[in-house]
Amino acid sequence: MLKKLILIIAATVALAGCAGMSSGGASSPGDAQAVAAAAEKLRVAMIDPTPAALNALVADDLSYGHSGGKVDTKTSFMADLMSGASDFVTIAITEQTIKIVGNNAIVRHTLTADTNDGGKPGKVAIKILGVWQKQGGDWKLLARQAVRPPAP
Repeated sequence: MLKKLILIIAATVALAGCAGMSSGGASSPGDAQAVAAAAEKLRVAMIDPTPAALNALVADDLSYGHSGGKVDTKTSFMADLMSGASDFVTIAITEQTIKIVGNNAIVRHTLTADTNDGGKPGKVAIKILGVWQKQGGDWKLLARQAVRPPAP
């Protein structure tokens, strides 16, 4: 009887472990660090953009929401950065959290930046929700939404 109970408990534990795995594959312990590294590369690429750097970090199906309501695709996001229509002079990321869910990562942070959009200096302080997706062996930004923080 004891052996049967031990087998039932072992089977239950094994099944519970499998239930947490997504059909897209399990995440590895280094995934959060890899996402953080990709997010940092994107921060740098947004200050000093090149098509190669942006292409390596942004998914083809990107949906990039701005705090003012504008939504960019990969093409329009990259075009605005490359033309200077969207020009980040500095970007600071704080309060970042990363949660891995299968082949996706939910990244939240506060972004503070000095901008020079279209030659007009400005400052921005917004909250960001980013969804990163593991594509092949690389993490790419799939979706992003910015919101203005509530007034104090």
